[in-house]
Formats: sequence, C-alpha cells, structure tokens
Amino acid sequence: MSRQTEQILEKQLIVQLQKLGYDYVSLIDEKSLLSNLKSQLEKHNQMRLSNGEFDKILNLLNKGSVFEKAKTLREKQHIIRDNGDNLYFEFLNVEHWCRNEYQVTNQIKQEGKYDNRYDVTLLINGLPLVQIELKRRGLEMKEAFNQINRYQKHSFGAGKGLFHFVQLFIISNGVNTKYFSNFGSHPQEFLQTFHWTDEHNKPLNNILNGFTDTFLEPCHVSKMICKYIVLNETDKRLMVLRPYQYYAVEKIIKKVTENEILNGYNIEKNGYIWHTTGSGKTLTSFKASQILSKIPAIKKVVFVVDRKDLDYQTNQEYEKFSKGSVSAAANTDELIRKFNDPNVKIIITTIQKLNNAISGRSIAKMARMQHQRMVFIFDECHRSQFGDTHKHIVNYFSNIQLFGFTGTPILAENANGEKTTASLFGQCLHKYVITDAIRDENVLKFSVEYIQTFKKKEHIVDLKVEEINEAEVFEAPERKNAIVDYIIQYHDQKTQNRQFCAMMCVQDIDAVIRYYEIFKAKKLRGEHDLNVVTIFSFAQNEDEMDDRMASYLNIAAEHDEEGGYRPHRREVLDSYVHDFNMLFGTAHSTNDSQSFYNYYNDIAKKAKYNEIDILLVANMFLTGFDSKYVNTLYVDKNLQYHGLIQAFSRTNRIFDKNKTQGNIVCFRNLKEKTDEAIALFSNKDAIDEIIVEPYEHYVAKFNEATQKLLEIAPQIDAVDDLYSEDDKLKFILTFRTLMRLHKKMSHYTEFAWDDLEMEEQLFADYTSKYLDIKDRISTKDGNDKASILNDIDFELELIRRDTINVSYILQLLIIFKSKHNPKDRENIEKEIFTLLNNEVSLRSKRELIEKFIQVNLPEINDTDVIPDEFEKFWNEEQERAFKELVKEENLSEDKTERLVENYLFAEREPLRDEILDLIEGEKPSILQRKNTGDRILNKILNFIDTFVNGITGDQNQ
Repeated sequence: MSRQTEQILEKQLIVQLQKLGYDYVSLIDEKSLLSNLKSQLEKHNQMRLSNGEFDKILNLLNKGSVFEKAKTLREKQHIIRDNGDNLYFEFLNVEHWCRNEYQVTNQIKQEGKYDNRYDVTLLINGLPLVQIELKRRGLEMKEAFNQINRYQKHSFGAGKGLFHFVQLFIISNGVNTKYFSNFGSHPQEFLQTFHWTDEHNKPLNNILNGFTDTFLEPCHVSKMICKYIVLNETDKRLMVLRPYQYYAVEKIIKKVTENEILNGYNIEKNGYIWHTTGSGKTLTSFKASQILSKIPAIKKVVFVVDRKDLDYQTNQEYEKFSKGSVSAAANTDELIRKFNDPNVKIIITTIQKLNNAISGRSIAKMARMQHQRMVFIFDECHRSQFGDTHKHIVNYFSNIQLFGFTGTPILAENANGEKTTASLFGQCLHKYVITDAIRDENVLKFSVEYIQTFKKKEHIVDLKVEEINEAEVFEAPERKNAIVDYIIQYHDQKTQNRQFCAMMCVQDIDAVIRYYEIFKAKKLRGEHDLNVVTIFSFAQNEDEMDDRMASYLNIAAEHDEEGGYRPHRREVLDSYVHDFNMLFGTAHSTNDSQSFYNYYNDIAKKAKYNEIDILLVANMFLTGFDSKYVNTLYVDKNLQYHGLIQAFSRTNRIFDKNKTQGNIVCFRNLKEKTDEAIALFSNKDAIDEIIVEPYEHYVAKFNEATQKLLEIAPQIDAVDDLYSEDDKLKFILTFRTLMRLHKKMSHYTEFAWDDLEMEEQLFADYTSKYLDIKDRISTKDGNDKASILNDIDFELELIRRDTINVSYILQLLIIFKSKHNPKDRENIEKEIFTLLNNEVSLRSKRELIEKFIQVNLPEINDTDVIPDEFEKFWNEEQERAFKELVKEENLSEDKTERLVENYLFAEREPLRDEILDLIEGEKPSILQRKNTGDRILNKILNFIDTFVNGITGDQNQ
C-alpha cells in the first residue's frame, strides 16, 4: 500500500467535515473570501447589506492586533446604515454557540510578502476562525507548526487581515494531531501545542479517527472558541484550555446546573478536581468561576486560598485573564462589603478572612448572604479545610456548593486515619494525574539523586538501631558542612551555570539557621559567591534559643551573666533580613505583619525571576509557589506522600527547551517514600474514601480516656503533684490520646462538648498543663540514645539516580503493587495496562510487556528476580524478532546487525543504497528500489523503537 499523500488526507478530512455539518465552499482568494463573508453575515444576522455598509464592517474588522480582533469577534457591533438608521449585529453568537453558520474550504491563496496557500480553513459566519495545516504521514508534525509561524509573518495580515481572526490552529500528519491558540506576533514554541483527549485523558491523535468527530464537531469547536479561550489581558494573547481543564470545568458546571434548587447543605452536590501540581489549576478555576458567575441564580463565586500571599498571587493571575473581573479583599471588613455588593460577582479571599467574616460581631453584617446561593472554590483543598474552619463555613451558609482543586488529594493511603478529601468535598469529578502530565509534556519529569551523607567506620560493630541517636547524626555540624560543600561544588552544574535557580528544604527552622550560617561563613571566607536567602515564621512569645543553637550564630551581642548570648529566632531572622537588604538595596524588616509580608513577596519575586541562587526554607514556599526558573531542589527533610510531591513539584514547571527536568538532590534516604508517593499519585484508581467510625464511637473512646486521665489527675491542680518522671510521662501519654480523639471528633458536624464527660474549659486547662511539662519529659525517644558521631565518617556519595518518567513509573508500579495479595492481580494488571495505553513511548512495547505480565509473571514467586527475568524475556524476544525480520526480507544477519549498531551510534538514518545492500541474492529492480528500501527501513526502525529505545528509566545504582 502506497504512502498517503497530503492531498488525499486533505480530501478525506473535508469529506468527514461535511458529514459533521460543514458546507463546502470553494474560495480561491481574498476576493471570494470577502464575498462569502458578506453573504454569511447577512444570513446569520438576517439582514441585507449594501456595499457601503459592508465596507464599514470591513473597517471594523481591519482594526487592531490579533488580540484586539479576538475581542472584536466576541462583542456586539453597531454601524450607521446608509439611510441613517442604527444597525446592531454580531460576528459570532457567543451565548448560544451552536447557532452559527459553518463552512469548510481549502487552498485559499493569500498574497502577502510571499504567496501562500492554506490547507483547510473552517469558517464560522464567514470568518476564518480555525486553520488546519496538514503534512503527509511520515513527516514530523512540527513542520506544520513551523509553516503556520511563517504564515503569521508573511501573509495572515495581508489584505483585509481576516486571517488574524483565526482563533485555533490545528496541525496534523494524520496519525498525530495537536491544537493551539493564535498567539499572533508573540513568540511561540512547539511546547505550547496540545493533544486533545477523551474525558479519561486518552489522546485522540488520528485526525480522521477520533479527533475530527470529537474536537471539530461544529458545536464543540464553537464552544471551545466562545467559552474556553481566555483573553490574557496582561500579555495580550489568547490562551486555550487543555482538554483536562475543559473536562474539569464542564463537570463543575454540570454539577451546579443540575442542582438549581438546593435543599440545605449536601456533600453530594459538591466535588473536587484532582489535577496534578503544575498543570494549570489557576486557569481552570478562573474559567469555572467566570462561567459560574454568569449564571443568574448564582449570587457569588468565592475563590478561597489559605494564605495571604496566595490571595495576592491568585488575584494577579485572575487579573491577567480578565482585568477587573475579580475582587480581592484586603481585610475582613472589605470582604464583608464585597459580599454585600451585588455588582461584585467573583471574590478572592483567604480562608482566615472568610472565617472572620462569619464569626463574632461580623455575623450580623453577613446575615443577608447567609441563605443566598453561592459557589465556593477552594484552592489546594487538602491544606486548610480539614479543621474547624471548614465545618464553620458549611454550618453557616445554607445554600452553597463547594468545589476543591488539588494536585495531591488526601486519599485512603495517606489519610493517616483522618478524613480524606472526598469525605469533605464529595466525589472526584475529574482526574489528571502526574503520569498524564509528564506524558503530555505539561510538566517536566523528575531526576532524583540520592546522596549518602555518612558511612560507618570499618572497625565499628553495628549498634542496635533503637540505641542510636539518629537526630544527633543528621544534625551534626560535620554532616551539614559536607552537604553545603557538595552543593557549592555542583550547583552550577545543576542549574546550567545559573540559568536557573534552586530551593533547599530542610527539617525545621533550627536547621534553616544552621545551614544559613554555614553558607554565610563560607561566603565570607571566599569559598563561594552564591546568593542564599531565607525566610521562616516566628512566634511572638517563643523561648530563647538554647546554648547549642546559639553557638551556631554570628550575631554580635552582649553576653548575659552566664557568658552566652541566646537570641530569639525573630532576632536571627532580622539579621538575615538585614543581609537581604544589603544584597538588594531594600529596607525590609519584621517589625509588623505588613513588613514581614513585603519581605516574603520580595523573596518570591526574586526567586520567580532568577535573581537569587538558593532559597532556603523549612516549610514556606513548598506549596503554591511557582517559578519557571526553579529547576533544582536540595532536600534534607523527611517528606512523604502529598508533602513530597508538592515539594518536588516546585522544580518541574515547563520553561524552554533548555529546562529538561526537575532536579531533586536528596541528602536523606527518601527512595521508598518517593516511590510510594509517585505510585499513589499516579494511580487513577486510588481509593479516595475510607470507612471511618461513626461519631458515637469516638465519643465513647473519649469518655473512656477521660476516666483514665482523671485516675491520674482528678483535678487540674493534681497535675502539679506528679513528681516522678514516670507519673508525668503517664499523664502525657494519656492526655495525648484525648487530644487525638478530640481532633478526630472535631471533623464531624454533629460534634458538641455536651456529649463528652469533660467540659471545654477543663480540656483547655489540661492542655496547658500538658504543654508546660511535655518538653521536660525524657522518654526513650529523647536524649538518652547513644552517640555514634565518633563511629561514622561524613562523606557524600551519589548512591542512586532515578529519572521519573512514565517508563520508570510503570516499573515502579509493578514492584509496588507486587506487594499485594494475588487476588488483587486483576486490578493491578488493569492499572498497568492503562499506563501502557497512555504512554506514547511504551506503545511499541505494549504487546510484549503485556505478554510478560500475563505469561511469565505468574510463574515468578520471588519479586527480587523480576528485573532479571524480564531482561531474559526481552533478549529472547529481541533475538526472535531480529531473525524473523532478516528472514522475511532475505537480509544478511551480520550486515543488518552492523547497520543497526551504526544507526544507534551515529543517529543518522541509513541511505537507501545501504538498506538495499543488506539484501542477499537478487536485488530489486529500479522501479522496486524505493518501495523495497522504504519497507525494509521502516521495519528496522520499528525494531529499534521496540527493542532498543527507552526500555528502562535511567537508573544508576
């Protein structure tokens, strides 16, 4: 069968479009395009136009840039008719997007700097709104992309500039198809093109089989143009939603419109969106908010974040998408005013301000809104909605729907016995997990290096694990010095000579201080020139630092009577703010909350635009902070599950072709935790709900624990009579049980202190006693452990590197899931096969991998030998396929093997003569040479793609 030509593909596409309802019209140049536009506008608006009136319309169309024309397209229009009457009309029916006129044409000639012919053009009401550029099968799709960029420069703006009205471009080579919005004169990269998918994120790549029927169906493509293209006011460019964003918004809209009448609060009317970190949740939430705000029954759409910095950041992002469309509140009083202003439809606020607005004396001011129909959208809904505030909101408002967005939901496996995201927000409405995003190149893969930071000296006999003071080892100055030296040595390599920057997350605030001081001292000694900045929170009434911590500091101060200065952490931070001021010529301080907030924002800005080298933190900036310039994360902190993925994801934002991955450098053995987190948040079938005990169960447990506490300390004063360490420890452990039970119960809407055998004030009193004595108790987890500092050497060595791509994740899931019982095998296989279907790089290998899983894997009892057995299986299949290839085409084995090796080494496609030289016996005739050579070459390339390219992730051990 001969290769399909571009002309045949074009013809087949037009036939398919006609079946969908497009009328074919032959338009050869701009003159015929203008004539057709006049008749289509007359038909759509049910009017007749004189030539003079049509010229006035052309004047409207000919003004402005691509961005301004996109606004013109969507606005109602007005001209004065020849007789002096007003004529109101539209270019596009935006509200009822299916009620437009649809045509398809091809090979329009446009005369600009150069003459161009455009492949297939979709006309809506006579305007070219979708342009499709095709390449024949076997050619790279990027050629069509480059062709459109040439058209932008050479001819789209020629004549009356009607092709500046194109909203969407489609590029395809038949088997692969992508779409993107019209960026106009803005620089555009191939990374900004997207595959369309079905609701389950399965790509619809074939333009004739899946894509056209789904995406180019008249009503759907109109909806994409009318509802799902965002006009970015800041950058003056068009942004089209990606498929997972589209499906998420559609799910939310459906949920709201299906519940026109709400009868009180009901979790089944809520839902959450699981879209992996870095996939553009802000744009998705904005579009959902914008559409919901136009529903007359919805009085307010409230977008809720959990920190002041995110409040500002989200408002700035929303302003980009639609200037003046949202309203952020600076304080609680302003928030209440915005709630009561009927002209304000979308509000951005922090959850803290929202809680204040419905508490205390503010309640009366909010009374008018208490029973109004509203929609609340929560950003990163796993972080701040699991406490009393969430319960307070749903108890106060009687007519609301809640929708949460998260990249790392709380699922059954990472709930730690607490509530899950589903238990607070209802069902998951749409999923787009990390494997989907890496496959689609919407986020970068991770390269994780595990660095061993200390070794046991050869002559030392192992101590029992429970006797080792682990904290002492990890906090040892020698270890931290070695880590800092390692970072100094490799930082330029990791950040590509500081084209990018890094973050460093460490265990706690004291670790931040220790590391900062080491970096600072080494810089003063001329050992590096890195700009390291830091920030951390502080308490107003915290204790002074102990002597051990104070010894790290280089702060000049008066000595106290005992001979040592012991500052508060706020004083230490002040000195670091001073360093920042000296470095950047600023004047920040920690004198008040606004000054501290300004310092925070300035650090965020510096990191966002690559003006610092390393941002050193304990917890801040590990969630919600996005910078395309951050490509490296140094980790000396115990992370797991959602916290780990959130932290790692600071590094994997798409930027340009130079940023190929997010670098994670782990100075702790987080291999198992990383594997668990990646596996959990790659699993679309992960259980998002857990069965919790009924409220009455916890009431009974709490009352039972209360009796045990009262046996130890019947009254508050009795705690003071606990003299022995054992008695105090017994009190601590018993009251800790009460605290945990109280935390579990507080999630239930029916929670009330009247149900408990302890009053709220008494519980608070016992809490104070607990907090006062718990830090003084020495337990087996305390400082009695044996020191092993003299028994180890602090040396840093790379022990493993994992490139976390989808191939790696597949292997990881096989190993991870193999720990389950045999009865789970059916579900495991289904999950693995789903990943195989989704990952483009694995498709050529899918059949073989499935064969190994179904035939070989059941015979393997020891999971440790799976890699060896797989390698053996693969080699046998490769040998069989190679022999089959050379036999089918009568090729020389030796010559074919050498050609494959040369191809892999030189990465140059062999010439036809080199291919034909492989044939043993009679050579093909001159007429057969091309077809024979192409056939053999394709077979060889398919063999290489299947058996050689990308068999495993890049794992060095």
